[in-house]
Formats: sequence, structure tokens, C-alpha cells
Amino acid sequence: MRETVIVEAVRTPIGKRKGKLSGMRPDDLLALALEGLVKKAGVSAEEVEDVIAGCVSQVGEQAPDIARTAALIAGFPETVPGVTIDRQCGSSQQAVHFASQAVASGDMDVVIACGVESMTRVPMFSNMKGATYSEKLTEKHEIINQGVSAERIAEKWELTREELDTFALNSHERALKAQENGVFDKEIIPVEVTLEDGSTELMKKDEGPRQGTSLEALGGLKTVFKEDGVITAGNASQMSDGASAVLIMSREKADELGLKPRFRIVARSVVGSDPTLMLTGPVPASEKVLKKAGLTIDDMDLYEVNEAFAPVPLVWLKDMKADPEKLNIYGGAIALGHPLGGSGTRVMTTLMNALEQTGGRYGLQAICEGFGMANATIIERISED
Repeated sequence: MRETVIVEAVRTPIGKRKGKLSGMRPDDLLALALEGLVKKAGVSAEEVEDVIAGCVSQVGEQAPDIARTAALIAGFPETVPGVTIDRQCGSSQQAVHFASQAVASGDMDVVIACGVESMTRVPMFSNMKGATYSEKLTEKHEIINQGVSAERIAEKWELTREELDTFALNSHERALKAQENGVFDKEIIPVEVTLEDGSTELMKKDEGPRQGTSLEALGGLKTVFKEDGVITAGNASQMSDGASAVLIMSREKADELGLKPRFRIVARSVVGSDPTLMLTGPVPASEKVLKKAGLTIDDMDLYEVNEAFAPVPLVWLKDMKADPEKLNIYGGAIALGHPLGGSGTRVMTTLMNALEQTGGRYGLQAICEGFGMANATIIERISED
């Protein structure tokens, strides 16, 4: 198995649903990420052997095969193929895995893993319009909304509303501090957007982090999925628009092209978990990837666990006996937003940036996924020495 390395990673700013990115088609948005990635890496698009994109709602402007159409929009040679995959919220993290596997096996040398979602222009569940679940599935498993799953998880792990809201507040505070300190500048490609009044603006920052958020304000929000529950819009991820991309190569190819890799992909895992609770998969996925890597949670300098709902990372922290000070140090999806198919490579991009800025060596990323699945990835920073 060949060593797979990450040469570069970028993302667009994350826009609020119906926010500044709402006027941009998702295929155009992903094209900007692809174009920006090869430009920043200093690599010709002709070197790319495949573009693997995560996208959940593959309908409307996000169909057909947005990986291929975005590559063509980005001006990639027509010889560069593209494929679009759906592993729910972990779609672009799975794209990283598929790209890494292609390189490790010797099948390819240069692959882009990426993802996109415009939850404004292609609303969540729009690909399910008119569809129902098979009775053969519902006879075997109780299929419920993820928010209801989050309520059940909070109840099972005895998480209080105050704990969830405190976690959400912390996510916003960390994200705001990171914005103020210019932490995200290295990873974000500015996007020119057209505003409602027809004027244009160069968008450089995520729209999600909210100034002035307080426990009192969060505590005043109504629950969404259960009248006497704990899940609100404030302690759940934001619906968002955004795209991200990661350039993956064999170490030999990077050396041949005179490129300095930033990270090595150490290990990958994907698991199935309870399809009803559905959001607990990051725990077994993390345990599995650590075992494959021959490492422990204490070896990890930072971790990113997607904040689909506040109970997800909180349960992960408890079950993994992990350090909350190492988790999502620049905030997560509660503050930054969760553009579904684009989140996996967005989280990877931010984890890389965080490890470089803190001098950490190992990072672990895990994302829960619909119908009970999760991906986990361990990366290692390549020292400049």
C-alpha cells in the first residue's frame, strides 16, 4: 500500500440558508472550490485523474453528477472524469476515503475529494419528494427524523438542555474568536456574490457564527421535535450553503511534481450503527480507526466531530473519554453551518488548519450519518523538518 498524502485543501465561506450564497448555483460554487484548489496547490488540472464529490440531495441543480459538471465549469480538461456519492452527512469525508484508497492501491496518483450542498436552492429532502420508505425496511427498523434521534440520545445519555445549550454557546464563541483572529483566512477562498439590491460583495467569512449569543437567548428557544424535549434550532447544526475540496496524491507523485504535502492519511474507517438512534456511529467509527492506526485517543492532538446536534459530540466525548479542549477548537456546525455534502471536506480542511496552527501531529475526524453510519479518519501533519 502506497502512502497517501494531502497536498492542499480549501473551502468557500459557508453561507446561511437564504443568505449571501443563495444566488449562486451549487455546481458553480463547487467549480470555484475546484478551480481554487489546483491554483493554490500550483498543480495543473491535467494531472487530476478523478474528481469524487459528496452531495446528498442529488436533484435539481445538484444533478446529474455534479462532480463532472463542476469540473467542466472549472475549466478542467474534458479528460478528467467525476463521480458523485451520497453517504449522507459524511459524503465528502467518504470521498476522501475513496480517493485515498484509489491512490493507496496504485490505481491513481492524483485525485480530488470534494463536496457541495446548497440547502437554499436544493432544500433538504427535495430528493425524497413523493417517495416513501419500503415497508420491508420499516418492518425491520423504526425510521425516524434525525432530530427525534437526537432527542432519544439526549434522554439515553441523560444530557440536559443546559448542557446542550452550553455546548452550542461554546461553538459560537470559538468560531467568533477564530474569525476575529483570522484563523480561517488560510482555508477560505473568497467568493464574489450578488446581493439582493444587485450590488456585489467579496464574501470572505462564514455567515453562521452569531455575535451576542447567550445561554439566556438559547434557553428561550422552543424545542423542535418534542414538546418537552431539549433539541432546538440553537443547539443543532445550521442549514447552509458551501463547498470544499481536498487534493490527494501518492507521496511519490507529490515528490515528482516538486510539491510539499501537508498531511498523511494514516487510517480510515466506516461503520454501520443503530439506524434508529442513527447519530451514535462516530464512537465505534473512532474506536475502529484508532485500532487500525495502532493509536489511542490520547495520541490525538485534536479531533473534529461534526455538530449535527449537540448530543452527538457530547456523547462522543463521554464514551471516548476524550478531552473537550481538543474538540472542534474553532467551533463546529452549530456555529459555522452544515452544508451536508460539503461538510466532510470542510471539516477536514479546518482540522488540517488547526493542527498546523497549534503544532499538533495527529488529528481525528468523525461524522455521523443518516440511517446509522459514520466515517472516521486519522491524519498526521508532515513536519517541515
